[in-house]
Amino acid sequence: MAIGWKGVFPAVTTQLRADLSIDLADTQRVVDDLVRDGVTGVIALGTVGENNSLEFEEKVQVLSAIVEVVDGRVPVITGCSEYDTRRASRYAQAAEKAGADGLMLLPPMVYVPKAHELVAHFKGVAESTGLPIMLYNNPPAYRTVIDRDVLAALVDVANIVAVKESAPDTRRFTDFKNEFGDRYVLFAGLDDVALEGLYLGAQGWVSGLTNAFPKESVELVNAFARGDHAKALEIYRWFMPLLHLDAEHDLVQSIKLAEEVMGRGSERVLPPRYVLQGERRAEVIAMVEKAAATRPDLTPSAPAALTAA
Repeated sequence: MAIGWKGVFPAVTTQLRADLSIDLADTQRVVDDLVRDGVTGVIALGTVGENNSLEFEEKVQVLSAIVEVVDGRVPVITGCSEYDTRRASRYAQAAEKAGADGLMLLPPMVYVPKAHELVAHFKGVAESTGLPIMLYNNPPAYRTVIDRDVLAALVDVANIVAVKESAPDTRRFTDFKNEFGDRYVLFAGLDDVALEGLYLGAQGWVSGLTNAFPKESVELVNAFARGDHAKALEIYRWFMPLLHLDAEHDLVQSIKLAEEVMGRGSERVLPPRYVLQGERRAEVIAMVEKAAATRPDLTPSAPAALTAA
Protein backbone atom coordinates (compact mmCIF):
# COMPACT_ATOMS: atom_id res chain seq x y z
CA MET A 1 0.00 0.00 0.00
CA ALA A 2 1.08 3.61 -0.45
CA ILE A 3 2.67 5.17 2.63
CA GLY A 4 1.17 8.45 3.76
CA TRP A 5 4.35 9.31 5.70
CA LYS A 6 2.57 11.07 8.54
CA GLY A 7 1.17 10.27 11.96
CA VAL A 8 2.39 7.79 14.58
CA PHE A 9 4.47 4.76 13.61
CA PRO A 10 5.40 2.73 16.71
CA ALA A 11 8.57 0.67 16.50
CA VAL A 12 6.82 -2.52 17.58
CA THR A 13 8.24 -5.18 19.86
CA THR A 14 9.09 -8.76 18.96
CA GLN A 15 7.40 -10.99 21.52
CA LEU A 16 9.18 -13.98 23.05
CA ARG A 17 8.20 -17.15 24.88
CA ALA A 18 9.66 -18.13 28.26
CA ASP A 19 12.42 -20.09 26.48
CA LEU A 20 13.19 -16.94 24.43
CA SER A 21 11.96 -18.44 21.18
CA ILE A 22 9.99 -16.02 19.03
CA ASP A 23 6.27 -15.95 19.70
CA LEU A 24 4.80 -15.00 16.34
CA ALA A 25 1.20 -15.26 17.52
CA ASP A 26 1.76 -12.91 20.44
CA THR A 27 3.73 -10.53 18.24
CA GLN A 28 0.71 -10.44 15.96
CA ARG A 29 -1.59 -9.80 18.91
CA VAL A 30 0.51 -6.87 20.12
CA VAL A 31 0.62 -5.33 16.65
CA ASP A 32 -3.11 -5.87 16.09
CA ASP A 33 -3.85 -4.09 19.38
CA LEU A 34 -1.78 -1.10 18.27
CA VAL A 35 -3.56 -0.88 14.92
CA ARG A 36 -6.93 -1.08 16.68
CA ASP A 37 -5.81 1.75 18.95
CA GLY A 38 -5.33 4.01 15.95
CA VAL A 39 -1.64 4.10 15.00
CA THR A 40 -0.96 5.28 11.47
CA GLY A 41 1.62 2.64 10.60
CA VAL A 42 4.05 0.21 12.21
CA ILE A 43 7.80 -0.21 12.16
CA ALA A 44 8.67 -3.91 12.29
CA LEU A 45 12.12 -4.93 13.46
CA GLY A 46 13.49 -1.60 14.50
CA THR A 47 15.74 -1.23 17.54
CA VAL A 48 12.79 -1.95 19.84
CA GLY A 49 12.00 -5.02 17.72
CA GLU A 50 15.51 -6.33 18.52
CA ASN A 51 16.49 -6.51 14.86
CA ASN A 52 20.17 -7.19 15.40
CA SER A 53 19.50 -10.02 17.85
CA LEU A 54 17.64 -12.04 15.21
CA GLU A 55 18.86 -14.36 12.47
CA PHE A 56 17.98 -13.50 8.86
CA GLU A 57 15.31 -16.22 8.67
CA GLU A 58 13.79 -15.07 11.97
CA LYS A 59 13.54 -11.50 10.70
CA VAL A 60 11.66 -12.63 7.61
CA GLN A 61 9.32 -14.77 9.76
CA VAL A 62 8.54 -11.89 12.12
CA LEU A 63 8.00 -9.43 9.28
CA SER A 64 5.76 -11.87 7.41
CA ALA A 65 3.66 -12.43 10.54
CA ILE A 66 3.25 -8.68 11.05
CA VAL A 67 2.32 -8.09 7.42
CA GLU A 68 -0.24 -10.88 7.72
CA VAL A 69 -1.96 -9.53 10.82
CA VAL A 70 -1.93 -5.90 9.68
CA ASP A 71 -3.62 -7.04 6.47
CA GLY A 72 -3.32 -3.72 4.68
CA ARG A 73 -4.95 -1.61 7.39
CA VAL A 74 -1.83 0.55 7.82
CA PRO A 75 1.60 0.59 6.16
CA VAL A 76 4.26 -1.79 7.46
CA ILE A 77 7.81 -0.46 7.34
CA THR A 78 10.65 -2.74 8.34
CA GLY A 79 14.00 -1.90 9.81
CA CYS A 80 16.94 -2.79 7.58
CA SER A 81 19.91 -2.97 9.92
CA GLU A 82 22.86 -5.02 8.72
CA TYR A 83 26.65 -5.12 8.83
CA ASP A 84 27.18 -4.40 5.13
CA THR A 85 25.49 -3.47 1.88
CA ARG A 86 25.30 -7.04 0.61
CA ARG A 87 23.38 -8.25 3.65
CA ALA A 88 21.19 -5.14 3.73
CA SER A 89 20.26 -5.55 0.07
CA ARG A 90 19.43 -9.21 0.62
CA TYR A 91 17.11 -8.32 3.47
CA ALA A 92 15.53 -5.45 1.51
CA GLN A 93 14.65 -7.85 -1.29
CA ALA A 94 13.26 -10.42 1.17
CA ALA A 95 11.20 -7.70 2.87
CA GLU A 96 9.72 -6.61 -0.44
CA LYS A 97 8.81 -10.21 -1.23
CA ALA A 98 7.26 -10.62 2.23
CA GLY A 99 4.92 -7.70 1.60
CA ALA A 100 6.56 -4.81 3.47
CA ASP A 101 5.47 -1.37 2.29
CA GLY A 102 8.78 0.37 2.99
CA LEU A 103 12.19 0.21 4.63
CA MET A 104 13.72 2.09 7.54
CA LEU A 105 17.36 1.89 6.47
CA LEU A 106 20.14 2.22 9.03
CA PRO A 107 23.83 2.88 8.48
CA PRO A 108 26.03 -0.23 8.50
CA MET A 109 26.40 -1.74 11.95
CA VAL A 110 29.80 -1.87 13.73
CA TYR A 111 31.88 -0.20 11.01
CA VAL A 112 31.59 3.59 11.04
CA PRO A 113 31.63 4.67 7.39
CA LYS A 114 32.97 7.89 5.96
CA ALA A 115 30.43 10.06 4.16
CA HIS A 116 31.11 8.67 0.69
CA GLU A 117 30.89 5.11 2.04
CA LEU A 118 27.59 5.88 3.74
CA VAL A 119 26.19 7.33 0.52
CA ALA A 120 27.31 4.24 -1.40
CA HIS A 121 25.64 1.98 1.16
CA PHE A 122 22.33 3.80 0.94
CA LYS A 123 22.45 3.90 -2.85
CA GLY A 124 23.33 0.24 -3.05
CA VAL A 125 20.37 -0.82 -0.94
CA ALA A 126 18.02 1.57 -2.73
CA GLU A 127 19.02 0.11 -6.09
CA SER A 128 18.25 -3.40 -4.87
CA THR A 129 14.57 -2.74 -4.15
CA GLY A 130 11.58 -0.82 -5.35
CA LEU A 131 10.41 -0.07 -1.81
CA PRO A 132 10.35 3.52 -0.55
CA ILE A 133 13.03 4.15 2.07
CA MET A 134 13.23 6.16 5.27
CA LEU A 135 16.82 6.78 6.38
CA TYR A 136 17.47 6.51 10.10
CA ASN A 137 19.80 9.09 11.63
CA ASN A 138 20.82 8.36 15.23
CA PRO A 139 24.38 9.56 15.88
CA PRO A 140 24.43 8.82 19.63
CA ALA A 141 23.54 5.18 19.00
CA TYR A 142 25.36 4.42 15.75
CA ARG A 143 28.25 6.94 15.71
CA THR A 144 27.36 7.83 12.13
CA VAL A 145 25.84 11.14 11.06
CA ILE A 146 23.55 11.53 8.07
CA ASP A 147 24.42 15.16 7.45
CA ARG A 148 23.47 17.65 4.74
CA ASP A 149 26.27 16.46 2.44
CA VAL A 150 25.03 12.87 2.59
CA LEU A 151 21.44 13.93 1.89
CA ALA A 152 22.60 16.23 -0.92
CA ALA A 153 24.33 13.25 -2.56
CA LEU A 154 21.08 11.25 -2.41
CA VAL A 155 18.57 13.76 -3.78
CA ASP A 156 18.40 11.96 -7.13
CA VAL A 157 17.68 8.54 -5.57
CA ALA A 158 13.93 8.49 -6.10
CA ASN A 159 13.00 5.83 -3.57
CA ILE A 160 14.85 7.46 -0.68
CA VAL A 161 11.97 9.62 0.45
CA ALA A 162 12.13 10.22 4.22
CA VAL A 163 14.48 10.74 7.15
CA LYS A 164 13.87 9.61 10.71
CA GLU A 165 15.75 12.19 12.76
CA SER A 166 16.82 10.85 16.15
CA ALA A 167 19.61 13.28 16.95
CA PRO A 168 18.79 15.22 20.13
CA ASP A 169 19.68 18.48 18.36
CA THR A 170 16.34 19.72 17.05
CA ARG A 171 18.02 22.43 14.97
CA ARG A 172 18.58 19.76 12.35
CA PHE A 173 14.87 19.78 11.41
CA THR A 174 15.07 23.45 10.45
CA ASP A 175 18.42 23.07 8.72
CA PHE A 176 17.11 20.19 6.59
CA LYS A 177 13.91 22.06 5.70
CA ASN A 178 15.92 25.13 4.72
CA GLU A 179 18.36 23.07 2.68
CA PHE A 180 16.06 20.57 0.98
CA GLY A 181 12.54 21.97 1.27
CA ASP A 182 10.06 19.13 0.83
CA ARG A 183 12.49 16.73 -0.88
CA TYR A 184 12.64 14.53 2.23
CA VAL A 185 9.73 13.86 4.57
CA LEU A 186 10.99 14.32 8.11
CA PHE A 187 9.97 12.14 11.04
CA ALA A 188 10.70 12.74 14.71
CA GLY A 189 12.56 9.68 15.91
CA LEU A 190 13.49 10.46 19.50
CA ASP A 191 10.50 10.32 21.83
CA ASP A 192 11.50 13.12 24.20
CA VAL A 193 11.86 15.70 21.42
CA ALA A 194 8.87 14.49 19.38
CA LEU A 195 6.66 17.55 19.82
CA GLU A 196 9.57 19.87 19.09
CA GLY A 197 10.14 17.91 15.89
CA LEU A 198 6.51 18.31 14.85
CA TYR A 199 6.68 22.06 15.41
CA LEU A 200 9.84 22.25 13.28
CA GLY A 201 8.51 20.38 10.28
CA ALA A 202 8.32 16.66 11.04
CA GLN A 203 5.27 15.05 9.46
CA GLY A 204 5.18 12.10 11.83
CA TRP A 205 6.70 10.32 14.79
CA VAL A 206 8.46 6.95 14.96
CA SER A 207 7.88 6.13 18.60
CA GLY A 208 8.95 3.64 21.25
CA LEU A 209 6.65 4.45 24.17
CA THR A 210 3.59 4.29 21.93
CA ASN A 211 3.80 0.55 22.56
CA ALA A 212 2.66 1.17 26.14
CA PHE A 213 0.37 4.19 25.64
CA PRO A 214 -0.86 4.19 22.02
CA LYS A 215 -4.05 6.22 22.41
CA GLU A 216 -2.22 9.08 24.11
CA SER A 217 0.46 9.02 21.42
CA VAL A 218 -2.07 9.15 18.62
CA GLU A 219 -4.00 11.97 20.26
CA LEU A 220 -0.82 13.98 20.84
CA VAL A 221 -0.08 13.99 17.11
CA ASN A 222 -3.72 14.45 16.14
CA ALA A 223 -4.07 17.40 18.52
CA PHE A 224 -1.01 19.04 17.02
CA ALA A 225 -2.27 18.41 13.48
CA ARG A 226 -5.63 20.09 14.15
CA GLY A 227 -3.98 23.04 15.89
CA ASP A 228 -5.04 22.07 19.41
CA HIS A 229 -1.68 22.98 20.87
CA ALA A 230 -2.95 23.15 24.45
CA LYS A 231 -4.02 19.50 24.31
CA ALA A 232 -0.82 18.41 22.56
CA LEU A 233 1.28 20.12 25.21
CA GLU A 234 -0.83 18.69 28.04
CA ILE A 235 -0.31 15.15 26.77
CA TYR A 236 3.37 15.74 26.07
CA ARG A 237 4.10 17.05 29.55
CA TRP A 238 2.25 14.13 31.12
CA PHE A 239 4.15 11.69 28.88
CA MET A 240 7.60 13.21 29.26
CA PRO A 241 9.06 11.21 32.16
CA LEU A 242 8.42 8.03 30.18
CA LEU A 243 9.54 9.53 26.86
CA HIS A 244 12.99 10.06 28.32
CA LEU A 245 13.36 6.27 28.47
CA ASP A 246 13.59 6.19 24.68
CA ALA A 247 16.90 8.06 24.86
CA GLU A 248 18.50 5.67 27.36
CA HIS A 249 20.86 2.77 26.69
CA ASP A 250 18.30 0.28 28.06
CA LEU A 251 15.39 1.60 26.00
CA VAL A 252 14.39 -1.83 24.68
CA GLN A 253 14.13 -3.38 28.15
CA SER A 254 12.35 -0.30 29.52
CA ILE A 255 9.80 -0.15 26.72
CA LYS A 256 9.06 -3.87 26.91
CA LEU A 257 8.72 -3.61 30.69
CA ALA A 258 6.29 -0.71 30.22
CA GLU A 259 4.32 -2.90 27.82
CA GLU A 260 4.12 -5.65 30.44
CA VAL A 261 3.03 -3.29 33.21
CA MET A 262 0.27 -2.03 30.94
CA GLY A 263 -0.81 -5.57 30.07
CA ARG A 264 0.09 -5.24 26.41
CA GLY A 265 3.13 -7.52 26.01
CA SER A 266 6.01 -9.31 27.71
CA GLU A 267 9.22 -7.78 29.00
CA ARG A 268 11.33 -10.72 27.78
CA VAL A 269 14.32 -9.68 25.67
CA LEU A 270 17.00 -11.52 23.72
CA PRO A 271 20.62 -11.67 24.90
CA PRO A 272 22.88 -9.79 25.10
CA ARG A 273 20.06 -7.78 26.67
CA TYR A 274 18.50 -8.96 29.92
CA VAL A 275 15.39 -7.73 31.71
CA LEU A 276 15.85 -4.80 34.05
CA GLN A 277 16.72 -5.59 37.63
CA GLY A 278 16.93 -3.92 41.05
CA GLU A 279 16.51 -0.18 41.41
CA ARG A 280 16.25 0.46 37.68
CA ARG A 281 13.41 -2.02 37.30
CA ALA A 282 11.56 -0.54 40.26
CA GLU A 283 12.09 2.97 38.90
CA VAL A 284 10.63 2.16 35.49
CA ILE A 285 7.65 0.30 36.97
CA ALA A 286 6.90 3.24 39.25
CA MET A 287 7.07 5.65 36.30
CA VAL A 288 4.66 3.56 34.22
CA GLU A 289 2.24 3.07 37.10
CA LYS A 290 2.22 6.79 37.82
CA ALA A 291 1.56 7.56 34.16
CA ALA A 292 -1.28 5.03 34.10
CA ALA A 293 -2.83 6.57 37.22
CA THR A 294 -2.66 10.12 35.87
CA ARG A 295 -3.63 9.62 32.22
CA PRO A 296 -4.78 12.86 30.60
CA ASP A 297 -8.27 13.49 29.30
CA LEU A 298 -8.07 12.96 25.55
CA THR A 299 -11.12 15.09 24.80
CA PRO A 300 -10.13 17.92 22.43
CA SER A 301 -9.72 21.31 24.04
CA ALA A 302 -12.61 23.73 23.68
CA PRO A 303 -12.00 26.37 21.00
CA ALA A 304 -10.79 29.67 22.37
CA ALA A 305 -13.63 32.17 22.76
CA LEU A 306 -13.77 34.92 20.19
CA THR A 307 -13.13 38.36 21.55
CA ALA A 308 -14.29 41.68 20.20
CA ALA A 309 -11.71 43.65 18.26
